[in-house]
Amino acid sequence: MHARIPTVEAEAVSVLSLRPVATTLGLLLSILGVSMLAPALVDFASRSGGQGAFVGGAAITIFVGVLLWMSGRGQMARKLDLRQAFLLTSSVWIVLSAFAALPLMWGPPRLSFTAAMFESMSGLTTTGASVMSGLDAMSPGILLWRALLHWFGGIGIIAIAIAVLPVLSIGGMQLFRTESSDKSDKFLPRAGSIAKRLLIAYVLLTAVCAGFYLAAGLRTFDAVTLAMSTLSSGGFANSDQSLSVFANPSVDYVAIVFMLVAALPFPLYVRALSGDVRRLFTNPEVRVFLAIVAAFTLLSFLQQSLQGVATGEKAFRGALFTVSSLISTTGFMAMDYTNWGAASDAIFFVVMFLGGCTGSTAGGLKALRLSITAKAIRQHLKRISFRAGVFPLRYGGAPVADDVVASVLSFVFLFLLTFFLVGVGLNLMGLDLRSAFSAAIACLANVGPGLGPVVGPASNFGSLSDPALWLLTAAMMLGRLEILTVLVLFLPRFWVR
Repeated sequence: MHARIPTVEAEAVSVLSLRPVATTLGLLLSILGVSMLAPALVDFASRSGGQGAFVGGAAITIFVGVLLWMSGRGQMARKLDLRQAFLLTSSVWIVLSAFAALPLMWGPPRLSFTAAMFESMSGLTTTGASVMSGLDAMSPGILLWRALLHWFGGIGIIAIAIAVLPVLSIGGMQLFRTESSDKSDKFLPRAGSIAKRLLIAYVLLTAVCAGFYLAAGLRTFDAVTLAMSTLSSGGFANSDQSLSVFANPSVDYVAIVFMLVAALPFPLYVRALSGDVRRLFTNPEVRVFLAIVAAFTLLSFLQQSLQGVATGEKAFRGALFTVSSLISTTGFMAMDYTNWGAASDAIFFVVMFLGGCTGSTAGGLKALRLSITAKAIRQHLKRISFRAGVFPLRYGGAPVADDVVASVLSFVFLFLLTFFLVGVGLNLMGLDLRSAFSAAIACLANVGPGLGPVVGPASNFGSLSDPALWLLTAAMMLGRLEILTVLVLFLPRFWVR
């Protein structure tokens, strides 16, 4: 027999087409540009004089958006393939953050490009880490813009978590695909209808949150902007002192409730709107998440009580608020928990890794991955102890495939490795270990504030060098897009198949 000689046709490659990606980016940029007119109107009405930066930013953003859209006209109806979905997922956050930074550079904050890019990336990834100070005297347009970035980023994160990541099989998200739709194999074609219902749920919950903030005594502007930051698990506030500026327990409790609401799977709210409320209480990931919140709240309450930091309702509220803020990756501050002692730092440092649920606006490792990782370790220990036994791994009563377990463990490993590398990088740039590693997890898990006097809740990231800010900007994006979504772009085979 003669060996087969490869032909040109057999070795043909498929070069990645960028036109559908450019078209979608153009549409999103145009929407972003139009949204800049809202803070422009607010600044014009308040006579703060900051509207020019937003009008100029809107003009450039819309112009570039229309050009990109026209360059790929006719490609919108074409279905994105896997490679285009990967590229679009990453490029959206980079391109939109760059244009969202324009008003921050040209407006009253006068941020440098590095600082503005950090701030806008923090907004769109709903991290909440900030380089800005003097927020109490800032123009209302800038404050509204920061809240809008959070709010847009939040609904974008939900859409990606539900429509894109399950199909890309990132970090075990293929398991979440079955939780998102009764017809999971046909979920992507139904993404448009699902997105509408998600948006309705997102808007309704934001409105309800704003109403409760109003009832708690906040001004309308504060209530609306803080509701946007709360439901997106963002954390941008209108004061350097975050929510502690209000010194109002009612505001704290409203924030607690809606931070936890934002950390739960949004598809469950869509089902609840359709009358299926039961799943909110029977979902295994929700139960694990709430159990973790309860456990760490009790731990923090006991730590405060035993060490004389606070007692009674104040200790309970401080513990529940801080745990809810960090585990939901919102990052609001009602009290400076870094003054509660070393034991408190250890507790909250662990909480910063955990995160909320899949399909939520929260970041971190997520309760689903924590559950599967724990079950995989338990399964392995059983196999070591009883070599002849068969121990299937089950989640929510259903068996979990080996590829899902491998995907979850791979993600957890990459998450921890990325955290370590970012922390070491920041330490080499001059930050002390406490600040370096807490800043690393604060940005990678999209929490916002770190620990200590440099990047803690009572300060911000404004004192960091430009290289440190760029490293943390990259960490925010990596954490929000689940790491693997970005790393796959660096494979040569990705670009030529």
